[in-house]
Amino acid sequence: MDLDQALWEMWKSMDVPEGIHVEIIKGFEVSPTGNSRHARVNRRLLRALFGHLQGSGWSPGNDCNVIHGLKVFIPDAYVAPEDDEEIEHPDGLGLLASGIPLVVETVSPGAESRRRDHVLKRRAYATAGIPVYVIIDDHDDGGAVTVLSGPDPEHGDYASSTRVPYGKEAVIPEGPAKGFVIGPEITGERRG
Repeated sequence: MDLDQALWEMWKSMDVPEGIHVEIIKGFEVSPTGNSRHARVNRRLLRALFGHLQGSGWSPGNDCNVIHGLKVFIPDAYVAPEDDEEIEHPDGLGLLASGIPLVVETVSPGAESRRRDHVLKRRAYATAGIPVYVIIDDHDDGGAVTVLSGPDPEHGDYASSTRVPYGKEAVIPEGPAKGFVIGPEITGERRG
């Protein structure tokens, strides 16, 4: 059994305490549930996405395993078909990354969280072919939203990266959420 398969088998058998996320990215990545600011931004984001996607056949979600091969991600928010049974993992462990057009990570405090969202997850989401990856980061020079699109699975990166400081509007460029705006109503103004 190779390392990826061993990690997958261990992950499936874990009894994880409530409030802890265990992902398989480059080995196990363990992180706590976010703080109140993190939760507030995500609630605003999900509420706005729900309104934007209403009647489209797509819906936002959170707190679900997104699976690509033997890798497992738990994005802060994602967009999936309303009838997500068509992209459900065969073992019912989560949703297949191949059916997810957008993921969002809201960066928690700390260098490790920034590394995970800006480096590890950027590479992982691109490798999984997820078309749009958004990073909301309070800790990026007073706050910024970075919108990545055009995944290159072979190289594990995105062709396009647009960074927008808090106080301005970041726009989703493609997919079911095309035209969706992440601005001060979601992020607040520049911090610090």
